[in-house]
Amino acid sequence: MDDTQSRLTKDGIRLYEREDFAGMHTAGALAARILDEIAAAVYPGQTTAEIDRRIEEMVARAGATSATIGYKGYQHASCISVNHVVCHGIPGGKVLKDGDILNIDVTVIVDGWYGDSSRMYVAGKLSRKAERLIEVTHDALMVGIEAVKPGNTFGDIGAAIQNFVEGHRMSVVRDFCGHGLGRVFHAPPNVLHYGRPGTGAVLEEGMFFTIEPMVNLGRPETKVLADDWTAVTRDKSLSAQFEHSVGVTADGVDIFTLSPAGKFHPTY
Repeated sequence: MDDTQSRLTKDGIRLYEREDFAGMHTAGALAARILDEIAAAVYPGQTTAEIDRRIEEMVARAGATSATIGYKGYQHASCISVNHVVCHGIPGGKVLKDGDILNIDVTVIVDGWYGDSSRMYVAGKLSRKAERLIEVTHDALMVGIEAVKPGNTFGDIGAAIQNFVEGHRMSVVRDFCGHGLGRVFHAPPNVLHYGRPGTGAVLEEGMFFTIEPMVNLGRPETKVLADDWTAVTRDKSLSAQFEHSVGVTADGVDIFTLSPAGKFHPTY
């Protein structure tokens, strides 16, 4: 693939070729399959460290590479964010309790292409308020994806998500965003999950990026803990997140990380 400056937009966003979509589908499908299979390991009494150990095994068994192990010193094959943890939760000795909700985020590298996805899970019985939060967050992601087509802007994506979430009296986290990816883990653009229609860079065919809204039942503010990774809601309210990797096509959007088993939503 040509990595020269000529393949960048004026906003510094790389435009990939039609044949590059196949590589992203392969990487995305592996990330999605791992997230399908790990569902059986989520139950009360389980530790987040054991879930991560199984994910690391699955990545190795597939002959792929974990993008997160060794990334800025991080040592795990997933981020696991429980209850009021917004994102970047570190797997460890935490034991899941009945009713806990958790986001599991996995990024794999297959033949140089990055597949990045996350989704929500529940240990045991889901409470009604957590179920509503998960439903709204999932639907907000899909509303954002519907706004992806050439000629629209990144502001259109953010506005669609923000309006949907706030219409359900919840809040969108502003401190973290989606990102470009492809043959790198993180690249321009920053994909904000809030904004004004018609603002930001214009979407063009060949752009690859994640959309990954984080939605809080309470206020949007977050803080990062002393480990320099874990982000939590300041008001201790529950938080949820869903993430797909997508590519802009000639007339719309291609989702690279669809669940092979149809298990993307935890109430399947």
